[in-house]
Amino acid sequence: MEKTKKGKSKQIIFAASIVGVLAVLVLFYQIPTNLESTNLDMNRQIGTVDTSLGSPIMGSSNAPITIIEFGDYQCPNCKKWFLNTKPDIVINYIDTGKVNLVFIDIAFLGKDSVPASIATYCAEEQGTYWDYHGFLYSNQLSIDSGWANSDSLKGYANNLGLNMDMFVSCLDSEKYQKRVQFNTNEAERNGVTGTPTFFIIGSDGIQEKIIGPQPYSVFEKIIESMS
Repeated sequence: MEKTKKGKSKQIIFAASIVGVLAVLVLFYQIPTNLESTNLDMNRQIGTVDTSLGSPIMGSSNAPITIIEFGDYQCPNCKKWFLNTKPDIVINYIDTGKVNLVFIDIAFLGKDSVPASIATYCAEEQGTYWDYHGFLYSNQLSIDSGWANSDSLKGYANNLGLNMDMFVSCLDSEKYQKRVQFNTNEAERNGVTGTPTFFIIGSDGIQEKIIGPQPYSVFEKIIESMS
């Protein structure tokens, strides 16, 4: 009888050990849902900024210089820069492989700022992040006037020919809210207090900060000094 009890005890201990090991493995390999996204490079630390949850890189990932733009889709000065300065930077530096650009949300100007940012990442799921990004700035009106509410955001997706079932499900579930919050926190961590704010980082790690919708000449001077 004593041997039988000891045998059962050993079996119980062994089973408990297996359960414990499995529990550890589950915790170790569990994917964190708060960083759920697509096309992410979790090692994208550029200068002082963690860009891993920002936009896809515009331009060559091998470009020696990076522009990081912190912006809100409801920011009038961001629209001004988008229309007046960015096109020349794209033509002269991004398209030529000298510079790449990463956009990071700082969604703080109104209640529709966060949904607008979430919508861009829903568009990213279908490979149209930059198209949607540009559509938002091109159609921007006054803050919280309805141009960036849920219905409008879905309308833009439809205009761009996206899969609406997929997009609507993504937007309505606020799938990327934590990603947007991460980026807003990253902006604050880097001392960003207004939009647009830019960091230009050279291949040697030198970092320059630009505040506001500065003209092309301001960016040109810094980029050329880093080249």
